[in-house]
Amino acid sequence: MSDASRQCPAVLIAAPASGQGKTTVTAALARLHRNQGRKVRVFKCGPDFLDPMILERASGAPVYQLDLWMVGAGESRRLLWEAAAEADLILIEGVMGLFDGTPSSADLARHFGVPVLGVIDGTAMAQTFGALALGLARYQPDLPFAGVLANRVGTVRHAQLLENSLTEGLRWYGALSRETGIELPSRHLGLVQASELNDLDMRLDAAAQALASTCEVPLPPPVSFAAPPLEAAEPLLAGVRIAVARDEAFAFTYGASLDLLRAMGAELSFFSPIHDSALPEADSLYLPGGYPELHHLALQDNRAMRGAIAAHHAAGKPLLAECGGMLYLLDALTDVDGTRAELVGLLPGEAVMQKRLAALALQAVELPEGLLRGHTYHHSLTSTELQPIARGVSPNGGRGAEAVYRVGRLTASYVHFYFPSNPQAVAALFHPDEARP
Repeated sequence: MSDASRQCPAVLIAAPASGQGKTTVTAALARLHRNQGRKVRVFKCGPDFLDPMILERASGAPVYQLDLWMVGAGESRRLLWEAAAEADLILIEGVMGLFDGTPSSADLARHFGVPVLGVIDGTAMAQTFGALALGLARYQPDLPFAGVLANRVGTVRHAQLLENSLTEGLRWYGALSRETGIELPSRHLGLVQASELNDLDMRLDAAAQALASTCEVPLPPPVSFAAPPLEAAEPLLAGVRIAVARDEAFAFTYGASLDLLRAMGAELSFFSPIHDSALPEADSLYLPGGYPELHHLALQDNRAMRGAIAAHHAAGKPLLAECGGMLYLLDALTDVDGTRAELVGLLPGEAVMQKRLAALALQAVELPEGLLRGHTYHHSLTSTELQPIARGVSPNGGRGAEAVYRVGRLTASYVHFYFPSNPQAVAALFHPDEARP
């Protein structure tokens, strides 16, 4: 264990509720400070795949999750400590409302002593802005609070009204206008993927410039991050070749999960179920989530890839499929318009996309290999004759006891697993020798 704590300016960007523009503001701050020559590291509270894609483009650096339950306090501490060694600024984007959920963004900020920057949507609001800001700052007196930033303001005069509504002691961090060129577009699972926005860098630069024009955006105060215990990963997957699906349909992977596979000795390669006709040479397959419903006809048409994946399974090789990856392995998938596509067919059953959210919850799943943590978030319903080998449990007692299915060495579930929550279990899922690790 290193005994040297590290200091770095840091702030957690939070809001009274979802939809206030936290990601836009976080991305604007990251791009602003990056354009000023600073090294910026950004983190995202809780499970999320889409926001980090935007934030990586804004900061030019990898974005990892922080969470006191899924990631754990110890691993979150390590990630922050390592970031503090290279960064001039650490930004943490919160999740939902500041105090929502258990654990909440406020819990994370308090645990690590990171001050909160409150983002409030100023649409159709004047002096009430100050009341909301005061509530965020004072609701939990022991919460470090940096100040507030107004989003979606109409005019310079509007921004001045909002700034003047703040009580003494609340710092103004500026404002972003509601120009359509700045807002980031979204769809049913959240923001549109960064790779789909051809003008993303232009949007980010515009947001950074707009923010700088309303206020001199200072660096937040430095935060001291304690040194964590340093433990090297065991080489449980030494020499194991894992092929990971990555394209327009399958992109929901945690950077920390892929880092862990590499740290355990795995050799990763990437392939496209849409565009490639064959798999890379691989001992194991990983099919993460994504948007297969937007590309299900293209996936259907790639019969060569469907056959290659079926052959991999028939050879008794490991395959882990999460959420959209699981849908791809079903007999068929029907989108919200009723268009049906036949898919790989390794899992008997079909899925139908819904117009409303079907499940959203943190999940802990006790597999034969061990306990893994993660989350579920999907807009589809699946029917299958398979009996689950396990079901997830939400730490908050909420709905969403997701099933885990197993056919030979194939393991599939709606759950997106966070691999560092149990490296030994993950190694057992991917290792071609069932007797190891």
